[in-house]
Amino acid sequence: MSDLPSFETHTENLRRLIAESERIVFFGGAGTSTESGIPDFRSSSGLYNSGAEYDYPPEVMLSRSFFIREPEKFYAFYRGEMLHPAARPNPAHLALAELERSGRLTAVITQNIDGLHQLAGSKCVLELHGSVLRNKCLSCGEGYGLEAVMESIETVPRCTECGGIIKPDVVLYEEGLDAHVLGEAAAQIAAADLLIVGGTSLTVQPAAGMVGRFRGGRLALINLDPTPYDSHASCIIREPIGKVLAPFAEKRA
Repeated sequence: MSDLPSFETHTENLRRLIAESERIVFFGGAGTSTESGIPDFRSSSGLYNSGAEYDYPPEVMLSRSFFIREPEKFYAFYRGEMLHPAARPNPAHLALAELERSGRLTAVITQNIDGLHQLAGSKCVLELHGSVLRNKCLSCGEGYGLEAVMESIETVPRCTECGGIIKPDVVLYEEGLDAHVLGEAAAQIAAADLLIVGGTSLTVQPAAGMVGRFRGGRLALINLDPTPYDSHASCIIREPIGKVLAPFAEKRA
């Protein structure tokens, strides 16, 4: 057979797009980390469909008002479902870090809160929804790492300086995204000549709407399911993102 399998054809197309580009931006969602063992939210095997029994839906327990009203129940859910300290970068994270080192990728914009891009070596990471690695006292502003939440002997972690409640630096429902991070992400997307979107269905606003700011000629979509931007894409790959980007994780001579 002379024709390449579809996956190889698409991967070669992506390789060509990357080779032709000088300002690549990656925009990623939960699917970027599923191959690291972190479940996504809305797929059949995701957090919202896990079958775990709680008194409230995840959207309620991950809201600002619930955190303030029921911090014990918030942290029971948060520690059990949102924290994955043993997770390690998969080939997608490593490939993006290597593309940055090569000078082709200018920014990673992520909706994830796991910190795996930085662990893989990426430097310019714009975290739209914050990070579990950062935590702050609501009373005095003292900062804490993940261990303050993981190793707290109290159900609700407390500040060692003032006794105030420590809150994860993640964007909860009912909270707005950081305006500075949003602005920088929008600027990076607008300046890109190749936008790679991976592991996201592009249905969560306002983050997903920023893809509409892209004016470059090359849009690559790597996602298991269709997205609203499929008709605008130069390359669509319906495979796990770690599998797709694995060849780009290798250091180039």
